[in-house]
Amino acid sequence: MKKYNFNAGPSILPQSTIDNCAEAVKDFNGIGLSLLEISHRSKDFQAVIDEAEALFKELLGIPEGYSVLFLGGGASMQFCMVPYNFLEKKAAYLNTGVWAKKAMKEAKGFGEVVEVASSADANYTFYPRNFEIPTDVDYFHLTTNNTIYGTEIHKDLDSPVPMIADMSSDILSRPVDVSKYVLIYGGAQKNIAPAGVTFVIVKNDALGKVSRYIPTMLNYQTHIDGGSMFNTPPVFPIYGAMQTLRWVKEQGGVAAMERRAIERADMLYGAIDSSKLFRPTVTDEESRSRMNICFVMKDEYKELEADFMEFAKGKGMVGIKGHRSVGGFRASTYNALPLEAVKALVECMKEYERMH
Repeated sequence: MKKYNFNAGPSILPQSTIDNCAEAVKDFNGIGLSLLEISHRSKDFQAVIDEAEALFKELLGIPEGYSVLFLGGGASMQFCMVPYNFLEKKAAYLNTGVWAKKAMKEAKGFGEVVEVASSADANYTFYPRNFEIPTDVDYFHLTTNNTIYGTEIHKDLDSPVPMIADMSSDILSRPVDVSKYVLIYGGAQKNIAPAGVTFVIVKNDALGKVSRYIPTMLNYQTHIDGGSMFNTPPVFPIYGAMQTLRWVKEQGGVAAMERRAIERADMLYGAIDSSKLFRPTVTDEESRSRMNICFVMKDEYKELEADFMEFAKGKGMVGIKGHRSVGGFRASTYNALPLEAVKALVECMKEYERMH
C-alpha cells in the first residue's frame, strides 16, 4: 500500500534527497568513506556547506551583508540566542501560539517583553492583524507559520524596528524580502532537511549592539567567524539540506514552491469547506496556513473521529492526527509533498463521507 506522508515534522523530504543521502551514507563522493564518518574539516564537506549556503542565498535572494549559518539546538535554542544577541532593554513579540509563547518566555529572562497582539482568546485560530509595533523596542519578533493551530502570515510586514522571524515551517514556501529582517531562523526538519540542523540568516551589522557578555557558543558572531564550524556541525542534516536546496532550484525555485503550496492548500481547504462531515478549525481564510491544514469532525459527527483516523490509516494516510491542544486532524503539506497525496486524502475523506 502506498503511504502518504503528512507528518508535521520531521516530515516528508524530496525522494532525491533521501536517495542521495542514502548513497552518501554508504560512500560519500566515491571516497570510500561514509558521510557519517568523514571529518567536517575535510575539503569534501567544506564543499557541501559552501554549496548549501550559496543555494540558500540564491533561492531567497539574500542581500549582501547577511550570513547563512547552520547550527544545532533547534529553533528552541534560538528562543534564547535571539534575546542574548539582540535584547538590550525591551522587545516586542507577536503571540500566535505555543512556539511564540516559548520564545517570549525565554526573552523575559533578558529584559522587558511587550506582547503586541495575541489570538490566544480564540485558541489561536486566526493570525492577528492591524496591530501596532512599538518604536521603543530593540526588535519585533514573530512566528510566520503556526504548525499546531494552522495559521500563517503570507507576506512580509513593514516594521519600524529590527524584525526577527521564526520561519521553521514555511521557509522556502514563498518569496521573502530578507532585507526586512535582521534575523530569520528555523528548525530545518519541515521543509529542508532531516532533523538536527537549524538555519539562521542574520544581518551582520545588526550584531554587537548589546552590552552583556554573550557565551561563546550562543554568540552569532562566533559562528559567522567560524563559517558554521566553530564546533563540529551536524554533518548529515546539512548534506540533506544541500540536496533539498538543489531540488528546490531544479523545480523552479521558491516561486514554484509557492504555486504548489497554494494549489495543495486550495484543494484540501475546498474539500473541507464543502464537506458534510468535516469543518476547518481556522475559518478566517486570510489566516489559513498553506503548510499545516487543521480540521475536525462537525459536532454532530464527533464520535466518528477515531473511526475516520483508522479508516484513513488503512488508505495509507500517515501523520494526520491533530495536535492534542486542537484535536481532530492536521495535514502538513510541506514543499516536498506531491499533489497526488492531497488528492488521495481528499478522496479518502469523500469516500468516508459517502459511507456515513
